[in-house]
Parts: sequence; C-alpha cells; structure tokens
Amino acid sequence: MPGIDDVARLAGVSTATVSRALSGNGPVSDRTRARVVQAASQLGYVVSSDASSLASGRTRNIGAVVPHLSRWFFTSVIEGAERVLLGQGYDLTLYNLSGDGGERRRVFDHHLLRNRVDAVFTVSLELAEEEVGRLLALGKPVVGVGGPLPGVSTLTIDDLAVARLATEHLISLGHRRIAHIGGSQEFDLDFHIPTSRRLGYEQALRDAGLPVDEQLHRASDFTLPGGYDAAKQMLGSPHERPTAIFAASDEMAIGAILAARDLGLSVPRDVSIIGIDDHPLADFFGLSTVAQHPGRQGEQAAALLLDALQAARTSPGRARAEPLSHTAPADLIVRSSTAVHP
Repeated sequence: MPGIDDVARLAGVSTATVSRALSGNGPVSDRTRARVVQAASQLGYVVSSDASSLASGRTRNIGAVVPHLSRWFFTSVIEGAERVLLGQGYDLTLYNLSGDGGERRRVFDHHLLRNRVDAVFTVSLELAEEEVGRLLALGKPVVGVGGPLPGVSTLTIDDLAVARLATEHLISLGHRRIAHIGGSQEFDLDFHIPTSRRLGYEQALRDAGLPVDEQLHRASDFTLPGGYDAAKQMLGSPHERPTAIFAASDEMAIGAILAARDLGLSVPRDVSIIGIDDHPLADFFGLSTVAQHPGRQGEQAAALLLDALQAARTSPGRARAEPLSHTAPADLIVRSSTAVHP
C-alpha cells in the first residue's frame, strides 16, 4: 500500500507539504495542491482518518440532527449540506430523532459529546436551553436551520412573511373568501410554524380590509391526506364554499387539489389553491407556491459552519463570534392552480 513518502517523491515535495495539501491545514499553493492530489490519486493513496484527526485535532466530520427523515424537506436540507461538505472533504453523520424521547437524550447527552464531530447543525428542532448549552460547551460551531435558537447562529425563512405573500397573491387575483388549511396543535411545537403562517394569512386579510372568518380555517397535519380531508370539508357545501385556499404546506395544498377534483370542481376555475414549499410534486400538479429552497438552506448552513471552522483555525484564541440570524430567501412561483376570480 502506498504511503505519504511515495506521494511526496512522485509530487516532488516534502511529506509535510503532502500532509498540508491533503488535510487542508496550512498554506499550500493551488498548483502544488493539484500536483499532490494528482500524485495521491495516481498511487491510490488515501489519508488515514485516524492519523489526520490526531495530527489536526479535527475529525473532518459534521453532525446533523433532524427530527425525522420521512418528510422531503429534511432530506432536501441534508442533501444540500452534504453537497457542500463532500466538496470540501468533510463527512456527515446523521442523527435521526424519530424514535422515542430517550433517543433524543442519548444524542445530546452522549453521541454529540464524544467529540466525534467538528461542528453540528440541527434542522427544524427547537432545542431546550440545556441542549443548546451542551452543544456550545463542546466549543464547536453550531448552526440551527428552521427557527431561532438562543446563543446559536440560525438560518430560517420568515414564516409570517411567506404566508402573507401567498395570501396576498390570492387577494391580488380578486378573491375575497379565502380559506386556510393550517397545522394542528400537535404540529405547533417547534418554532410555532403553523401559528406564524396563520398569523401571516390573517394579517394579509386585515390589511386588505377583509374579515377573518373562523369557519374558513381547518387544522391538519401537513400531509397530503390531511389536506385532502380538510379541503373536502371546506368545499363540500356550495353555499359556503371559499373561492380560494391557502394551505400552509404544499402537501396539504396538493391534497386540496385532489379533493376539489373528486368533488367535481375545477382548479382554478372554481377554486384557486396555493401552498408553501415548492415540493417536488408541485410542478406536476401545477401548484402555485412560495418556494423556500430547502436544498439551498442546507448549502448555506454548511457554508456557515465551514466559515466558522476556518475562523477557529486561523484565530484559535479569538473569542467566539456573536450568533447571527440569517433569513433564507423565499420566492412566489405562480403556476396553473391560481387564477383571477371570475
């Protein structure tokens, strides 16, 4: 098996230069790094992760903590982060908290505290103060995706603003009887996303001089079947039927489209429907939506962590930077599910 000495001889550099070029530690010109990488590739040389960790004090491994993986949003964030991390030579270790409460305690009390990761990011998890404290006590960069966390840099969309944007789109089309399918109390635990989106919907109505009608609100579970059931209740009575529906997620909005079709209604002629997310199926169903680009959020979260790691390497004695709140961009995408009210 080839060793670091073999790579150094083939590249015409010292073993120290090979180590710096392949580990990313220390100054090496781009030309020299390319020569070392080419030599290592030609010889089939692979850096020992254990030796690299001992030499640098880093594992080149990032920990990602998610509530579960059954939703496309979480996997999209992870995929975005992984694209950036792999490109920079980092591995990603995933901690999925879809099990019981004991699983969450084990992750925060044991797994992340074993110093197997250089940095951590969480996705759509509202952490308790003691959980944040444990992460910060590691002395490693931490980024939260999906909502505010005390003492931690975060990246999130403005849920109130995106709900206003979706509702204002329907109002601009002349709709005045606009219904809302939001989240139930069960889904209002982390960052109160359903509440924020309902408040944005209600603010848009009030600003347009429209009444907020409790009869036009249905609580659901952010799933396609849940949106289907809620929309069928709303659209079943022709005398009280809304002319438009704003659903707090694309999956519920797609369920609403299917419910309307099963009731013999045409979308958007009889009812306009809009969601939030830009789910992979949104384009197939012609769904108007507010895209929150979860893949880009993952990429940006990874970039924030890598910047923090670089700052820690170049200025190891410097005090930890103040946490910042970053707002992820969201865009209105108009498709065929919304139209001017006849």
